[in-house]
Amino acid sequence: MKHRFLHRLKNFNKFFLIFRLILIIFLLVFGDAKPFFKYFDFLYKFYKNGNKKGKRFGEIMENSYSFNSYSINCSFAISDALYSLSNKDNTPTIVCIGSDLVLGDSLGPLIGTILKRKNIPAYIYGTLNSPITAKEIVYIKDLLKSVHKNSPVIAIDAAVGLLDDVGLIKVNNSGLMPGLGVNKDLGSIGDISIIGIVAEKSRNNYSLFNTTRLSLIYKMAEAISNGIFDYFSRIENLNKRCI
Repeated sequence: MKHRFLHRLKNFNKFFLIFRLILIIFLLVFGDAKPFFKYFDFLYKFYKNGNKKGKRFGEIMENSYSFNSYSINCSFAISDALYSLSNKDNTPTIVCIGSDLVLGDSLGPLIGTILKRKNIPAYIYGTLNSPITAKEIVYIKDLLKSVHKNSPVIAIDAAVGLLDDVGLIKVNNSGLMPGLGVNKDLGSIGDISIIGIVAEKSRNNYSLFNTTRLSLIYKMAEAISNGIFDYFSRIENLNKRCI
């Protein structure tokens, strides 16, 4: 019993020393301790989620990945997830779902706008100027079937979830169900989905969409668009090597 106690005490002392060293590094680099505590909050959330699901970071479910948008490696992780899930023979079509009229629901159109500016070599539907809302879902599905029938579809949308999951970005090897956050059944769209959890699920999800912080939406949009850009860069390099 005494040996176990001493062993745990020794491990605790090591952890505390590492904790202090990392804190000092953050203070020297940033001049502020806030990024340090954000980093440890990020680690705690992934540890907690990993324990719930019995999996580790990036392996929460089979063919499904979950990343914290505040992680400095989030974009690269999204790129890796897309690379592992996608069919690299055909260029995907990207559908960004949401509305520019509701802050929490503007994640998709914002990502579409950023991707257009980055000149991604793919068809992109859904921007701040031309959003894909619930009214357009039926038409965009018909368009995808007729014009892009051989192209895999990456669907992107905002969603609600558990309070601890707010800020997480999920990449799934399946389509998404747009409108569920505001109690609408519009069917499934996409072969791969990227979902950003922007608010806690409640009876009145629509009102929560209006109280979502713009900083969170922009952070997630930046991480997702950078991840997609990196994914296309990797595909382009792969194709060049194959020629």
